[in-house]
Amino acid sequence: MTEIKLLALDLDGTLLNSDKQISLENQKALRAARDRGVKVVLTTGRPLAAIGDFLAELDLIHEDEFAITFNGGLIQRNTGEILDKVTFGYEEVKAIRQLTDQLGLSLDLLDDGDVYALHSAVPTLYPTCNASLNHIPTHFEDLTLDQTFNKAVTCCEADLIDRQLPNIPQEFHDRFEIFKSRNIILEWSPKGVHKANGLASLTQILGLKKEAVMACGDEANDLSMVKWAGYGVAMGNATEELKAVADIIAPMSNDENAVAWAVQTYILKED
Repeated sequence: MTEIKLLALDLDGTLLNSDKQISLENQKALRAARDRGVKVVLTTGRPLAAIGDFLAELDLIHEDEFAITFNGGLIQRNTGEILDKVTFGYEEVKAIRQLTDQLGLSLDLLDDGDVYALHSAVPTLYPTCNASLNHIPTHFEDLTLDQTFNKAVTCCEADLIDRQLPNIPQEFHDRFEIFKSRNIILEWSPKGVHKANGLASLTQILGLKKEAVMACGDEANDLSMVKWAGYGVAMGNATEELKAVADIIAPMSNDENAVAWAVQTYILKED
């Protein structure tokens, strides 16, 4: 089997436990993987500003360490330098806004560490998910035509999202990447922006092949990278859809150090 050179890790539901912490077991396993020369890359829907504490905890804030943020829309060094970036323009977010208004859903627009919380009939729950970001209450009319955004987020009660998800017209799925990253979060990204494309770009920069990549995840926004990687790992708590495309299904959940298990089994104990 191909030696693993890069380990791509989703955060919520994967590397993080239910208390939003990296367990000591996972930290120890990742240190050992890095000692073997394996690149550890946090691959998340969050911006860099929202993962700084985790990067620091794992000692990953260096020029030669990288992160894939905004679900593949931004590839950067963990010190901040941007290597590749894909964004929305005004017309794209206008179309999404009109649809979410029709469906009675909230909408937040992200530009790096700033979150424009658009006034909606349904209050956004996004501040409860990413309190470290700069949340700015905003009327859509206050946006300017030259603004760009990394992604849009609908964050409200899970049953409301699940009820309205089938009502999103196919033309929107053709135009955007639309997927759930948590039960209360529906994400909207530019077409072609997903974690697999982010990883493909980063591995090209690093001169690695996808066969040398292990990707671990649990939700719909992880599906592309788990399917793409040479070693696609679904957590025990992953959705059935993700488990169906994974090469490996961990026998335990994120609360039981599934990432450490994957590292120990396929990186530290490789033949």
